[in-house]
Amino acid sequence: MQFVKDTFTQTLEIKQSKFIAYLTPYSDYSKTLNELKANHPKARHFVVAYRYLNEFEQTIEHSSDDGEPKGTSGKPSLMVLQGNELIDSAVIIVRYFGGTKLGTGGLVRAYGDAVNLVIESSELFEYKKRVLTKISFEYSDARLVDYECEKYSVDIESKEFGSSVLYELNASQEDMNLFLTQLHRVVKTLS
Repeated sequence: MQFVKDTFTQTLEIKQSKFIAYLTPYSDYSKTLNELKANHPKARHFVVAYRYLNEFEQTIEHSSDDGEPKGTSGKPSLMVLQGNELIDSAVIIVRYFGGTKLGTGGLVRAYGDAVNLVIESSELFEYKKRVLTKISFEYSDARLVDYECEKYSVDIESKEFGSSVLYELNASQEDMNLFLTQLHRVVKTLS
């Protein structure tokens, strides 16, 4: 499985209709959709599809035709996400109607092609299951821990400063293991 970390966009024009596809991380989906609706007030449709993993590692999927004929836009867009094994990702296609009707087959092709176009131009990353881990360490080791977090792609979710320093970390299982092995003398794992 793969995912995107940033938002990418591509435009497909068919018979004067514009299909502007945005591929974005699922975490940015709502914000991006609201921004696009504000920035494109004359657009006719905002077709969406997304896939993400919930806390039970189940794939949650959704698509919407947003006024296009049923099954001609959201579902084909979702099928392209599935076919490319994208997860934790959303696609939003902004459509400006060009005056010529494309028919159901034409719409299915147009939306599918727009999503494929934006995926081809995007930077995709391999999905790895992430784990949360709490660690504690001495103040004097803070710089080293921060450096190693950066080196091993470990995200610091929270920091707490008391008699010692507590971090809550988020990373793939593989990266977390490498990080903890590297710092086994410096940090104490709490969970």
